[in-house]
Amino acid sequence: MLGAGYQRGWMMNKPMTLAALLLAAFTAPVLAADATAGKQVFGSQCALCHSAEPNDNGGAQGPALHGLLGRKAAASTAFSYSPALKASALTWDEATLDRFLASPTTVVPGSAMVVAVTDAADRANVVAYFKAVQDGTFKPAPARAGFSPPPATKAPSGDADWKKDAPGRRHRIDLAKLPAPYETPSASNFPRFVEKPAGAALKVPEGFSVDVFAKDLPGARNMRVAPNGDVFLAQTQSNRITVLRPSADGSKAAQVTTFAQGLNLPFGMALYPANDPKWLYVAELNRVVRYAYKAGDAVASGVPEVVVAQLYNSRTNGHFTRDLVFSLDGKRMFVSVGSESNVAEHISKKTVAEAQAFEKQYGLGATWDSETRRAAVLVFDVANPGTGKVFANGIRNCVGLTMQPVNGELWCTTNERDMLGDDLVPDYSTRVREGKWYGWPWYYMGNYEDPRHKGARPDLAGKATVPDVPFQAHSAALNLAFYNATSGAAAFPRQYVGEGFAVLHGSWNRAFRTGHKVVRVLMKNGVPTGEYEDFMTGMITDSGDAWGRPVGAAVAKDGSLFISDDGANLIYRIAYTGKR
Repeated sequence: MLGAGYQRGWMMNKPMTLAALLLAAFTAPVLAADATAGKQVFGSQCALCHSAEPNDNGGAQGPALHGLLGRKAAASTAFSYSPALKASALTWDEATLDRFLASPTTVVPGSAMVVAVTDAADRANVVAYFKAVQDGTFKPAPARAGFSPPPATKAPSGDADWKKDAPGRRHRIDLAKLPAPYETPSASNFPRFVEKPAGAALKVPEGFSVDVFAKDLPGARNMRVAPNGDVFLAQTQSNRITVLRPSADGSKAAQVTTFAQGLNLPFGMALYPANDPKWLYVAELNRVVRYAYKAGDAVASGVPEVVVAQLYNSRTNGHFTRDLVFSLDGKRMFVSVGSESNVAEHISKKTVAEAQAFEKQYGLGATWDSETRRAAVLVFDVANPGTGKVFANGIRNCVGLTMQPVNGELWCTTNERDMLGDDLVPDYSTRVREGKWYGWPWYYMGNYEDPRHKGARPDLAGKATVPDVPFQAHSAALNLAFYNATSGAAAFPRQYVGEGFAVLHGSWNRAFRTGHKVVRVLMKNGVPTGEYEDFMTGMITDSGDAWGRPVGAAVAKDGSLFISDDGANLIYRIAYTGKR
């Protein structure tokens, strides 16, 4: 969420200092806090990751916030907090909560909580809501029909997926055999992040090796490789872009330099034009900027130029990663914007006629209110970006945008919705076609209707595009890189050229762990077969704890494959070392 001043220039983009936050706390006007308004703010800005009331069906990607006031930070044993929050020694009283919500990474540098609640009245109302829930004075409104799950009809299967993972293990999700919604309970099963156990090792196919390319990179996320071989890394929670220059043999990062800092949740990057770049484009939370660039630059030569001042008109948070790619001819720029919510729980009701009238401006399957121009891919004319338009809708959280180099087809790698059971809804990588709608929030995987919106959009039945490559539900699919290296000391065998490598960050809404691996997306003549197979595994212990959380993938100049890990804060390098 951005304050109005954020759009006025680069200097306003820097986080507030702790002194400024304290001054604001003492000089801000006293506001009459409203717990009911606080629940509304919480629902639109926090509920994707947290629950505030017992059984409120809030998100669970972050810790539950019941009884928060008076509790020490990082006190719950049910959640794997960041080391920074564990070491903060904070106690959540009202003043501390307000200060933290105003700028989490200023109060706790290194916190995994990276999105602020910048409006003082909103913060006061949220704190009042927490207090009223804790005191028992808040009387919640009845749950909306469909959003309270019925009792599960089956227990979890007990099929511990990660114990079967191994390089070469092939998967195909049969969409004709998906379970019914709520067949199994909606699990809150966070991965407890642990240090790499003694004797643990990553597993890759025979003939490949995997080693650490660079370490001590907090929040290592998205990557792009420049024509000269430099690796651009988005450290989203640190609000910086880092450049890593490989050693002469390509095996290690010989030089690590901060290219730019003071950004607002940078994630997507693209060097433009591709063959002889003059600019580094960066997608922040709600805008796109670009830095002047020449080959070999390891530090930005000046402040960024604003390309797109605002991607969507919203004060809310939700999914905050924005990826960015260009068409092969360089004329169009695509930017992904994830949904504000799990399944559009808070949008107002529209009749079919009203919804169809809204679609005339925003495209088939468009959502409204705080979800306007979200759960979508936007497209901009590079020569005259303006505000752009919606390219495709119904893609809940397209974390990774990828351009298929052979044919110029746009791909999304997507986190699908939660809380329908262990095996719903599959995540996916898919080709994205202009004007198409991919189901969210009313349908999924084609014509399956989400029970939480039952009967809301009968006119959309049969109109959702089915994704190309579904992954095991709750894998948290984040990125896809097409392998295009045909030469280089570490280049993969010829059969890998043209295929994709998808990165699965790891589950929380599944009783038995899945993800925490890199998989090979199988192609035939440039077309996905719908199958994928394990390529790099081994990050999960027998107890279900995890020592790795992979995020990004990029092909190096020497043909190796880089994989970033924002749990272990490093980058791996996978090279082919077998017989040629």
